[in-house]
Amino acid sequence: MVATVAGMLGLKGLRRTNRHERAGFALYCIAVAAAREKYLYESLGVPDTLDGRFDLVSLHAFLLINRLRSLHEQGEALAQALFDAMFSDMDENLRELGVSDLSVGKRMRTMWEAFHGRANAYASAMQAAEPAALEAALARNLWRGATPPDGAVAALARLMLAQAKYLATQEPGALASGEARFLPAAAAAQ
Repeated sequence: MVATVAGMLGLKGLRRTNRHERAGFALYCIAVAAAREKYLYESLGVPDTLDGRFDLVSLHAFLLINRLRSLHEQGEALAQALFDAMFSDMDENLRELGVSDLSVGKRMRTMWEAFHGRANAYASAMQAAEPAALEAALARNLWRGATPPDGAVAALARLMLAQAKYLATQEPGALASGEARFLPAAAAAQ
């Protein structure tokens, strides 16, 4: 599955030799696959736009990065490799969309800042065990001022917490080799 997703994404970086880079790209592909689940768009009403997709990829990448950071030294390297893979792919996608070379850097910086802002908001809310803060961050970031469907924000908050709990049960060795699993989105949102 990872090779298929990587092929879809056109990730040329999979040929790299660094084991953290390879694992980072594989984990990023897994985050992208989870972010593409139809349930998120059709049932929860996350806008199926470039921004909505970026936000869902960011959310799933955050969950993996958050888990990897708990693995200490090796986890930090893996988290950085996943982050690098994500933004390498974002750069490539912008160029494929026809964004000029002069504008790519500015857009990448904006996306980088958006990712870090979201990650900080999600991490703070999850660490403080404040569901209302997590829901507010999700509503602000994924629906961007639009009114989400009834119950969608709470369902997405439950999904995030369930996915984080599920990722915490996965073996460090598997994660280090680029293997991770997310629960099906509909089950995680229950």
